[in-house]
Amino acid sequence: MDFTFTEEQQAAAETAKAVFADVPPDSVPSPALTPGAVADDFDRPLWARLADTDLLGLVLDPAHGGSGLDPIALCLVLRESARALARVPLLETSAVARTLQHHAPEATRAALLPRVTRGELVLTAAAHGRTGHDPAPLAVTARRDHTGWTLDGHTDNVPWAHHADHIAVPAHTPDGHTVLALLPRSRPGLTLTDQYGTHGERLAALHLDDVHLDPADVIDTEGAWEELHGLLTTGTCALALGLGEQVLAMTSQYTGKREQFGHPVATFQAVAVQAADRYIDLRAMEATLWQAAWRLTIDATDTTGTTGSLPAAGDIAVAKIWASEGVRRVVQTAQHLHGGFGADTDYPLHRYHAWAKHLELALGPAAQHEEELGDLLAAHLLG
Repeated sequence: MDFTFTEEQQAAAETAKAVFADVPPDSVPSPALTPGAVADDFDRPLWARLADTDLLGLVLDPAHGGSGLDPIALCLVLRESARALARVPLLETSAVARTLQHHAPEATRAALLPRVTRGELVLTAAAHGRTGHDPAPLAVTARRDHTGWTLDGHTDNVPWAHHADHIAVPAHTPDGHTVLALLPRSRPGLTLTDQYGTHGERLAALHLDDVHLDPADVIDTEGAWEELHGLLTTGTCALALGLGEQVLAMTSQYTGKREQFGHPVATFQAVAVQAADRYIDLRAMEATLWQAAWRLTIDATDTTGTTGSLPAAGDIAVAKIWASEGVRRVVQTAQHLHGGFGADTDYPLHRYHAWAKHLELALGPAAQHEEELGDLLAAHLLG
């Protein structure tokens, strides 16, 4: 097996590294000192640079102005973005756009996707649902009549919703089918209420009251929501990995300089063992991430079901289990080894801790994905 990345994937990662190199993680007020949102908007200048370097259309076909790359390339870019705590809806926009490319009508693709690659359109998704534990489509109902679709319901914790042009909302029909609605933010009947994440970014609760959509705005093809959810979850794992790697690097630098009894604390066995354990966590997070991203890439073209005994959702669940548990352990160990300095709001480590908690819980904590993995194993006998 060849585990190396392709030249195109490596080029995307190098481009991302250059773009995010000058992004300071403390460009906004500390979430520990801010009662509301840390900023009114996401980083628009950075968003423009991402468009200029063709990273917004990374996973879109050249016909739409994109680069035609795969989820692996996207995860490489997201990994770099998390090192700098980049405040942009790159994951959400890319995941929704790729799902539209595979499932939306041609007219919708032609109207929206070229604008995504140019940075003119921001997309997000309501993937949390009402409770965060029940499947997201259960939070919204979709009824169809001769004029189109009508949506009702309530869903929480939608990232970047106040700034998105369109919000992808999963919903369930009376017969139990899942559809994916693409809502303009200003649609009549749709209201947004402020919520806030542990990282200090503004989220939104969506209230849908008799929201009417044209037939072309609702995707009812099989697998659309599953693809979007898989991309969002795997991308979240990539963000957790990049964040964790940056935190471990910060810890290594600090313990290598901080001295006690005339020696750097990094030379103490207890410190070295804890850092080594966190390094193992990161390598496990990395291995499971690339397995999940590879399954998303392969399954998009495989129609024979030969890529594994379990569906891709199994590999994605394993990756999220490791991402949630691993990133939590990494930031906790970093706080411990930094001592009181790690909680200093003038030092960026506490920001990484706040973002790590958000990523740990986003799209479900480890326990939820363990349950999902158990259900998959029970339903698919391994031979």
